Amino acid sequence: MQFQKEDIPLLNRLLTRRLLVAWLFFPLLALAETHEFKLDNGMRIIVQEDHRSPVVVSQVWYQAGSIDEVNGKTGVAHVLEHMMFKGTKTIPPGQFSRIVAAAGGRENAFTGADYTAYYQQLEKSQLPLSIRLEADRMTNLQLTQEEFAKEINVVMEERRWRTEDNPQAVVNEQFQALAYTAHPYGRPIVGWMKDLQNMTVDDAREWYQTWYVPNNAILVVVGDVEAEEVLKLARKHFGPLKPRALPPRKPQAEPEQNGTRRAIVKEKAELPYLLMGYHVPVLEDVDNDWEPYALEILAGVLDGNASARLNQNLVRNQKIAINVGAGYDLIQRGKSGLFEIDGSPSEGRTAAELEEAILQEIEKIKQQGVTDDELKRVKAQVIAGDIYQRDSMFYQAMQIGRLETTGYSWRFLDKYPDKLAAVTTEQVQQVAKKYLNRDNMAIAILDPQPLAPGEKPKQPQGELQHAH
Repeated sequence: MQFQKEDIPLLNRLLTRRLLVAWLFFPLLALAETHEFKLDNGMRIIVQEDHRSPVVVSQVWYQAGSIDEVNGKTGVAHVLEHMMFKGTKTIPPGQFSRIVAAAGGRENAFTGADYTAYYQQLEKSQLPLSIRLEADRMTNLQLTQEEFAKEINVVMEERRWRTEDNPQAVVNEQFQALAYTAHPYGRPIVGWMKDLQNMTVDDAREWYQTWYVPNNAILVVVGDVEAEEVLKLARKHFGPLKPRALPPRKPQAEPEQNGTRRAIVKEKAELPYLLMGYHVPVLEDVDNDWEPYALEILAGVLDGNASARLNQNLVRNQKIAINVGAGYDLIQRGKSGLFEIDGSPSEGRTAAELEEAILQEIEKIKQQGVTDDELKRVKAQVIAGDIYQRDSMFYQAMQIGRLETTGYSWRFLDKYPDKLAAVTTEQVQQVAKKYLNRDNMAIAILDPQPLAPGEKPKQPQGELQHAH
């Protein structure tokens, strides 16, 4: 599969709410051995052996994402990701991808709020090539003004296409900025356009020199490999690289919200759309926290399948919405989470009507709770829906890399099923009462502006836009 940056919101949800339980229910995967090493320069190596087919997924994760940026330089993490394909002292610009393709592999990269990662999928004998290439560009990247001038235009065009020409993406961007007034999660990963227009190659070089060091990186390898052989390759290619001291990461907390925050976004579009969310906790103490797991169950009660409450009541029964969904991600390096709900009203209905209908569904849970049958359905659904996802080596590597770069451990996978299974109906009701309140709510609404005769909307609507 080819992973794209626009898939990050969906991937984040799958890696938490719907992925992890299958670990216990897929015998081949449960038997996979996972090994962890650390080089003298501080770089960590995690290898999961999976000998079902002669392929390997190799990923290098850096604990550096948009959360680490400063005002005026938003988007620099993503820009540097693009520049990492522009050549080193020994590999000319544009040749990295060609070399991987010539070896029969596929490669790509993605930037998130909490991390940046690079990957290759190859036949197992080509793993040395992957590791050699990644070690080379970790320390020998050539950042020239000529290549930067080309690539910054590519990034700005990407922003126009993925955000400015997509009404729902504009709403999502405004919603994040509305919900987070101080926390860096309020800034777009792609960056604000003005910051991109004023970015320089020196900004990218500073980011590279600050964060792209072995002691801030994790190599994740999953596939038909022997852990000790991977360690030998890592020592050979990454071992000689020099570590550098990392800047201190200061705590960044969002002030308590004390009233509904609301925004109206006017864009040419066919349908209204709303995105609402509540500040909620994320997982910090894996052994003792319970609220994040209850919030996951709550999201599943509201939006898990066709029989979930929002779809059953608002789409099928009342026909207030053409689509509606909920999302929550308990894994966040920034230690701040949002419980999000979004949707589009049916023809003849308004966003205000849909908003009120959603609030009524939340109120029912606060007053009446959820049923034992709903709780069982959500837990069973998580298990059943994840088994096939876990069959992917790429997905296994993504799961490990994301957990590790956000400050958790891949060993969390062993604890997660029991934690989820322990959630009670009372706990689900309790988190709904505690956090899903209007004074803790932010909401952004798309007010569709009329299209000219024959004019088509910028991009089709209907794709739900949870999370960041």
